[in-house]
Amino acid sequence: MEGTRDIEALIELMARLPGLGPRSARRAVLALLKKRGQLMAPLAQAMATVALNARDCTVCGNIGTADICPICADPARATGEICVVEDVADLWAMERGQAFKGRYHVLGGTLSALDAVGPDELGIPRLAARVADEGVREVILALNATVDGQTTAHYIADALTGTSAQITSLAQGVPVGGELDYLDDGTIGAALRARRRF
Repeated sequence: MEGTRDIEALIELMARLPGLGPRSARRAVLALLKKRGQLMAPLAQAMATVALNARDCTVCGNIGTADICPICADPARATGEICVVEDVADLWAMERGQAFKGRYHVLGGTLSALDAVGPDELGIPRLAARVADEGVREVILALNATVDGQTTAHYIADALTGTSAQITSLAQGVPVGGELDYLDDGTIGAALRARRRF
């Protein structure tokens, strides 16, 4: 229908977002239309502002509104530790935990021959330069426990061989509050291999 072409275009755009299919996008757009003044107009303004001002940190790859993000600009975060994460969502998850006080390096993905994603696309040479230039003592590989994530972790460890930095990775196994009966075989195996003295 001619009169709903713009609305259909908005639904199609929303359906491209992760976690939203055509039905969810349609419901979201209808909810926005019902509250145009309270929700849709401020959302459109916020999206326009972020689209104009958002940029990648030139040091670590985090997203912010300045060339250097607040984490990289904070001298207290210069602890000699760099945590390597796959994407910005992983960085934000680490920050929510408030346990890591160092700096980050965002890869922007994992190595993938099928998708033509190599070390240069992920900034791995830039990471190696940071480790040397910043006198990094420890590089923590906080990559997903997938085949691509682990392949990328091994590549980074090899690329950093010869530096003075210790290469570590996050522990894997039973989550806090987890019950063994609900865990998959891979998680139980990883937990057994990573066991420590009680």
